[in-house]
Amino acid sequence: MAALRYAGLDDTDSEDELPLGWEQRTTKDGWVYYANHTEEKTQWEHPKTGKRKRIAGDLPYGWEQETDENGQVYFVDHINKRTTYLDPRLAFTVDDNPTKPTTRQRYDGSTTAMEILQGRDFTGKVVVVTGANSGIGFETAKSFALHGAHVILACRNMTRANEAVSRILGEWHKAKVEAMTLDLAQLRSVQHFAQAFKAKNVPLHVLVCNAAAFALPWSLTKDGLETTFQVNHLGHFYLVQLLQDVLCRSAPARVVVVSSESHRFTDINDSSKNLDFSRLSPSKNDYWAMLAYNRSKLCNILFSNELHRRLSPRGVTSNAVHPGNMMYSSLHRHWWVYTLLFTLARPFTKSMTKHRGIWKSSKMPGDRNPA
Repeated sequence: MAALRYAGLDDTDSEDELPLGWEQRTTKDGWVYYANHTEEKTQWEHPKTGKRKRIAGDLPYGWEQETDENGQVYFVDHINKRTTYLDPRLAFTVDDNPTKPTTRQRYDGSTTAMEILQGRDFTGKVVVVTGANSGIGFETAKSFALHGAHVILACRNMTRANEAVSRILGEWHKAKVEAMTLDLAQLRSVQHFAQAFKAKNVPLHVLVCNAAAFALPWSLTKDGLETTFQVNHLGHFYLVQLLQDVLCRSAPARVVVVSSESHRFTDINDSSKNLDFSRLSPSKNDYWAMLAYNRSKLCNILFSNELHRRLSPRGVTSNAVHPGNMMYSSLHRHWWVYTLLFTLARPFTKSMTKHRGIWKSSKMPGDRNPA
């Protein structure tokens, strides 16, 4: 109570008073969560009322939000010349308990990861997310980390990956998050990543194959394959094969392959309905960026389905997911036409927090049945 009194929040209702050993905290984007220091876990619901809350309004006049050397947010009252780690707006939180639909469908396109991860504790779980330095990959990694998981950001650009790690630690300085090098355009890099991960001697409960390339000009990787095909599909395929033994030892485990509805607008068979391998890694004359992307996404789904068939008896499930309608992300950066289309579509797309909820709506580790 002394800390509450110091922040000017000592006049609280008994219903909202926290049990001994609990602490109320806020995220940078205004959500309230609760830390149980006895059991060393966090949750979004108030331990007594079961309600979720969020901050309402701006900071009071004279107050400013700062970040300390450990990345933890604190608040400065310039008028009374004092500091506190308690958000002064906690006295003015509002309940956030949206009415759930009465139909059988629990989640839809407006569902956020906040709602889906409600009440889940990922302490002790290890999660790898590829392409996690931006976009929905970053949001997914952050969400897992803020719920207690040990998260590894597998990225090609380590500068951006380390910046992403710092941003997550800025949300919660005790988050277990790190970055490792993974360049899907080089199979040797994939192999080195798998070796480095295994050297950590940790389990692997969730592998999110999220990284992707879109609208690339034609080029070949160092392995002699068309870049879109290797980055979007083959690199992930190889990664899963190399980590398959770890996944099985960690069962129940989950592989999530981020695909796209655009897989419907292509074919990888020839006129005789036989698989045409030349379409997977086409020559420059036969290359069209959109088709290359669509084919790689079709490969994602075929791979995920077969992976689930083979590994689900061993406790490893696999799901391919469509993250939602066209979103504003860095995927479009390789051609100005796509940049224009993405910009025009932005008002009609879901936020990143809603996209990251899509693949968390399926059953998580601990549920052996496929979603």
